[in-house]
Amino acid sequence: MAVVEPAPSFSLSPEVDEAEARAGGRGRRWRSQLGTWIPAGMIAFVLVACFLGPTLLSLPSPVGGSVLESNQPAFSPGHVLGTDPNGNDILSRLLHGGQSSLWIALAVNLLGLVVGGTLGALSGYVGGWVDTAIMRVLDVLIAFPSLVLTLAVAQALGPSMTNTIFALAFFSIPAFARLARSAVLRLREMPFMAAAQLAGTSPSRMLFKHLAPNIAPQLITFGMLGMGIVIIIEGALSFLGLGIPDPAPSWGNMVATGQLSLSATPMLVVWPSLALLVTVLAFNLLGENLRARWSGR
Repeated sequence: MAVVEPAPSFSLSPEVDEAEARAGGRGRRWRSQLGTWIPAGMIAFVLVACFLGPTLLSLPSPVGGSVLESNQPAFSPGHVLGTDPNGNDILSRLLHGGQSSLWIALAVNLLGLVVGGTLGALSGYVGGWVDTAIMRVLDVLIAFPSLVLTLAVAQALGPSMTNTIFALAFFSIPAFARLARSAVLRLREMPFMAAAQLAGTSPSRMLFKHLAPNIAPQLITFGMLGMGIVIIIEGALSFLGLGIPDPAPSWGNMVATGQLSLSATPMLVVWPSLALLVTVLAFNLLGENLRARWSGR
């Protein structure tokens, strides 16, 4: 019985293999950069639209509309997206509502980054009773369901932008603190930390010069993901009447107002829901891409 020999395999020259490897590396880097720039561009568009759009488009005030102009259809004179049942311009309320949501998300994550990051870094670096005391307090906060605790705090403080920020910070600070502590515990055993200690570096300099720059990428990435989470929860609070109070615009209370007449005017719910979707998706995509890029370093 004849044995069929396998066809000889041919390999490309080392120069061709190296060129293909370089091309593949460039393709991966291009896709990675594209995955960063697309969501970053989406976020930039949302920021420009919300903060500069009302002035550039000369939009009317988001509150104080006339009921004589209520429920105007899209592309009505002076109202690109129409008006709501109170006669307020929908586009103006949509953009001003985005300002509120973005300011709250930024403030909450900055509080978490500064307060939680500092507490976590201090806890991980000092250790001992300081670590135990800080982490036990944070464990108490984490033990409560985050949304239930947020609702309780928001209900107790009352609806306003400032109170919403403090209510949402209750679950933001512990999350940042635990992330910072775990990162510092890993870095504390690194050779460069031992070298800095042998050189007589002060503890404050160790924290701010050696530890902070190394844990910053993880905290910033977590903050990007946190922006989307906070925007969703703020929208839920405003929908329930515990966030931004009427008549001030917010994407959440716009959805709450629109659902009262959902069958007749569904676009009152669609526009703020779409704004929430695009914004949260952009922050999540950017955060995930940054995490993948920085985790590979």
